[in-house]
Amino acid sequence: MPAIDLGLPTPPPTTPVRRRTRRIHVGDVPVGGGAPVSVQTMTTTLTADVDATLQQIAEITAAGCDIVRVAVPTQDDADALPAIVAKSRLPVIADIHFQPRYVFAALDAGCAAVRVNPGNIKKFDDKVKEIAAAASAARVPIRVGVNAGSLDPRLLAKHGRATPQALVESALWECSLFEEHGFTDLKIAVKHHDPLTMIAAYRLLSDACDYPLHLGVTEAGPAFQGAIKSAVAFGILLGEGIGDTIRVSLSAPPVEQVKAGCHILASLGLRPRRLEIVSCPGCGRLQVDIHKLAARVEAAFEGFPHPLRVAVMGCVVNGPGEAREADLGVSCGNGKGQIFRKGEVLRTVPEARIVDALLDEALALTAATGAEGGELP
Repeated sequence: MPAIDLGLPTPPPTTPVRRRTRRIHVGDVPVGGGAPVSVQTMTTTLTADVDATLQQIAEITAAGCDIVRVAVPTQDDADALPAIVAKSRLPVIADIHFQPRYVFAALDAGCAAVRVNPGNIKKFDDKVKEIAAAASAARVPIRVGVNAGSLDPRLLAKHGRATPQALVESALWECSLFEEHGFTDLKIAVKHHDPLTMIAAYRLLSDACDYPLHLGVTEAGPAFQGAIKSAVAFGILLGEGIGDTIRVSLSAPPVEQVKAGCHILASLGLRPRRLEIVSCPGCGRLQVDIHKLAARVEAAFEGFPHPLRVAVMGCVVNGPGEAREADLGVSCGNGKGQIFRKGEVLRTVPEARIVDALLDEALALTAATGAEGGELP
């Protein structure tokens, strides 16, 4: 469904200036070279279970994902790739560890890109020429993904641990092996579970090359902790113009990872926002359970197809002002809610009717806007 122009605010002039990189294409998604920052995630199904994997891909597509990665640890998984690629609405990246022969299977299957972790692929250096030739012939980019937990043993011995310098040295060394064979259709990731180490590594890498970079705080943790760690790290780096794709690596379903990534980009003005709930944290002035009310509003608007800023405010101190600044809003007190639309007070409803009233006004607003060619009524 095409988005309706609600006359919403454009990103502020402080939107980060992007780092200049070369551009690659992951399927039909441009990466780097000024292209929008894309959101990725990884399926958690057995790749060999084609139906379950495609169902999960459909769910993350609806949540706003741009690119999906699938694990290929076995021959059965490799055999499933052609069917997944044929039916996925997202470009599919094959995630390869340990066995380089699966790289060639992924290329033959039509995957849009291949991720390799040189630190744990057997005799990887000896296979680079062959992999580069096959990827070049297929016009498929390769992501060199270096993780703290699977750093090349030689570099781990040299640096003593997975320092930012060790991560970057590993990534650039492996890229240089591809460069020796004329292959530069590369993207790099240097992930670490510690945000400060990860930030330092990406800063070093950004200064050292012009390849597009995939950001990730690997093994970030459970949903709450991991989202905060990722938002802090991504916010700093993206604010400096560093990063071309992101993945929020939560111990949570892929859909939640995608939602978190989209919210991070929207908060930085790097992606058009969808639904945004503005709600107060709560204090002794409240006369409504704002936490429950905000959760009910968020649930009611889940999947709403048009971008809206909905303010849910609990008292008369900041409530009316915040509600006036939103597309829709409610300011609560004394068991009632005053409903606003674009700064105009529409009506007052009982507390039990607040969610229904906001939904009604949202539908009326988008219907009227669509009927008038995008101008607000």
